[in-house]
Amino acid sequence: MALATFKGGIHPPDKKELAKDKSITPAKSPQRVVIPLSQHLGAPCKPIVTIGQEVKKGEMVGEPGGFVSAPVHSSVSGKVIAIGEFPNAMGKMVNSIVIENDGKEEWTGLKDNPDYMKLSPDELKEKIKAAGIVGMGGAAFPTVVKLSPPKEKPIDTVIINGAECEPYLTADYRLMIEKSVEVIEGLKILMKVLGVNKGFVGIENNKPDAIEKMKTAVKNEPNIEVCALEVKYPQGAEKMLIKAATGREVPPRALPMDVKVVVQNVGTAVAVYEAARYGKPLIERVVTVTGEGINNPANMMVKIGTMISDLVEQCGGLKDDVAKVISGGPMMGFAISSLDVAVTKGTSGILVLPEEGVVHAEEFGPCIRCGRCIDICPMGLMPSMLGILSEKGMYEEAKEYNLFDCFECGSCTFSCPAKRPIVQLVRLAKSQTKP
Repeated sequence: MALATFKGGIHPPDKKELAKDKSITPAKSPQRVVIPLSQHLGAPCKPIVTIGQEVKKGEMVGEPGGFVSAPVHSSVSGKVIAIGEFPNAMGKMVNSIVIENDGKEEWTGLKDNPDYMKLSPDELKEKIKAAGIVGMGGAAFPTVVKLSPPKEKPIDTVIINGAECEPYLTADYRLMIEKSVEVIEGLKILMKVLGVNKGFVGIENNKPDAIEKMKTAVKNEPNIEVCALEVKYPQGAEKMLIKAATGREVPPRALPMDVKVVVQNVGTAVAVYEAARYGKPLIERVVTVTGEGINNPANMMVKIGTMISDLVEQCGGLKDDVAKVISGGPMMGFAISSLDVAVTKGTSGILVLPEEGVVHAEEFGPCIRCGRCIDICPMGLMPSMLGILSEKGMYEEAKEYNLFDCFECGSCTFSCPAKRPIVQLVRLAKSQTKP
């Protein structure tokens, strides 16, 4: 049987061998954490603590500022020592809460519920909302919003995204190997909340041991299917995954819910299970620290608010010839200018690249009209034209070429023989115009 996939896409070297065999280990508890009040798409949180206040691990420190928002919690016990603006991975100043760790690891009261599957969908949804869970694949969209589709858009399928097509990253892979039962329990909770009886787990075929583990975990679940996907980037993008697993095509400018599907990340599924079972808020996540420029690549369970510099130090430090550090993966991540940036709910990896792994295209040539980017664009766009129009400042004209259908996977930039920064030009055009 042919593997499920989509039209277009590329095959960058996956480089997962650096970290894929490293079991998830707990990162050291940091001396202080910087917890941004905006770690999600939507309205930032409002601080509900004051300087000098003692807080416990798991205590809410920021309340949601709107429907599309998610609360944030302290990942350590200790004292609030500052509330102010700190840079995030994209260099933007974000209001944040700094908590000094007292080392006691005292939890706020959590409510264990062994019979969580007997709770009503609304009660489960409330637990997910209170835990501040967001999409952990990078987009950080508040999970409760995805679980609240309008009545006229009923959902019939939930897909867990285990593709992890981004090169180097292995956090989801390790979760599927080490916490396969929790992933499936999380999926069952999501299915109950949405009232659906069909679930998929999509995993790229280069992870046979993860596929095997997940198949074992679902052997008594007739409504859940583990789907092997062709190894191709960006197989893990929502619209590509839906096409591969269900055959449904999400129309331009539409959302997965328009084709009756909700997609959630592997890490999100585990967080949903922990929230429903133990009442545990999202205060830690698995982060892959990897790349040829770090001495000891690792997959670590990291407290939200830990500085990237702390993680780099725990992984043996940087090698001498480091050229670039990226928050996320090489295709869709963002280069960071300082290691003094906090890990957030959406930080899936820290990638350290040496000089030889980085192309410095300070100046780029004109488009040579080869059409390669058009052939590989998974959304069927004309990236070359989007790049040319953006370069010339013709942002409104770029909208006529479906600018906002691009989800910035970077396949065009990767495949461009003229080394044109097409995806960066697309981001520029989007920032200068409205959908």
